[in-house]
Amino acid sequence: MAYDKFNILKSSAVPLPIENIDTDQIIPARFLKATERVGFGDNLFRDWRYNQDDSLKSEFPLNDKRYSGKILVGGKNFGSGSSREHAAWAVYDYGFRCVVSSFFADIFRNNCLNIGVLPVQVSAGFLQKIFSAIDSESDSKFTIDLPKQTITIDSSGEFENFKINSYKKDNMLNGFDDIDYLMNIKDQIGEFAKNTPL
Repeated sequence: MAYDKFNILKSSAVPLPIENIDTDQIIPARFLKATERVGFGDNLFRDWRYNQDDSLKSEFPLNDKRYSGKILVGGKNFGSGSSREHAAWAVYDYGFRCVVSSFFADIFRNNCLNIGVLPVQVSAGFLQKIFSAIDSESDSKFTIDLPKQTITIDSSGEFENFKINSYKKDNMLNGFDDIDYLMNIKDQIGEFAKNTPL
């Protein structure tokens, strides 16, 4: 499998209520030299997380001990800018399995879906409810149910549906990337090729 299967995720969340977070902020260009998907989490939001002397900026949410979990909650227009897939790799490698926003850049959304990070797009109003829940209780829990395509604020029971491409949904449920999917149906492909005249 390319990554862990995604079914139902129950977790607290890290809030990042900033709009228009682009891929250069997610993973600065100077860290794009590697070609494997490992090690990028160390430099996720590098320029926001660290001072010039490499000390942590205590006020940044990822460095705030009050916040933890596998869900990152960002502001509107998350993942804009260049198409670098390393941005999704950094999010995954850090440990996040879901990013919630009221709008995603299309390329970033697809890059996430290809490696096992679920982008959950919610309404602006529901996003604000999520931020408010975290403000009230820093370890507030949320349930992301991929089969039902719902996100729930556990403390209140409020939920909202989200959309996902059916092919990508099936791949995430199985932990497949595109190559895994093709390998999984290779017998069917072979049978089709054998029975299809040239």
